[in-house]
Amino acid sequence: MCGNKVSMVNSGKANLFLRSILLVIGTMIAAFGIDLAINAGFGGATLAILWQGLSNVFPITIGQSSIIIAVAMVLFCWFYDRKQIHVGTLVYQLVYGFCIDIFEPYLIYSDNRMINFLLMLLGITFLSLGSALYSIADLGRGSYEAMTFALVNRRGWKISYTRIGLDIICVVTGFALGGKVGLCTIATILISGPLLQLFVKMCKSVIQI
Repeated sequence: MCGNKVSMVNSGKANLFLRSILLVIGTMIAAFGIDLAINAGFGGATLAILWQGLSNVFPITIGQSSIIIAVAMVLFCWFYDRKQIHVGTLVYQLVYGFCIDIFEPYLIYSDNRMINFLLMLLGITFLSLGSALYSIADLGRGSYEAMTFALVNRRGWKISYTRIGLDIICVVTGFALGGKVGLCTIATILISGPLLQLFVKMCKSVIQI
């Protein structure tokens, strides 16, 4: 009997460790993806436009703006669908912000606009993949994903439609505040939601935790 309990405890710890690793890896991939996309010269990704707009209106950095917006989204989820918030939500925000600052100086682009456009699309793909990975870790999603899945779970909406709707709100608000809109913005709105839904399905079928 005691042996079974010890085995269950050890199994639970191992599972938590694997989920934590998945959370961190997914967050790092997402941070690299957003960096690659928004620095390619085609405007900002959807949420990044809102960060830019807020930093234009107030004397704060992009990083500080992202934290303020994240806090607002976490508060929304706390009252609307609290199960989306966990310690992983805080870990995500710290790792995400740190990695964005770390990766950005090392990004290399071409003088060829087409190559940079492909790099932008690759960045959006990485962003969606990373978001899917830390979502299925189920330790609390990032603020934007938490808000997405809170609406999906409570309202019964599709992930893709919900994400596209939220992206549009971020773009319109951010642009009104002075954020940069471009091809990256349109591409993110059109493909990040469907890619996220696809990667969530694929990851769940491959990764058993």
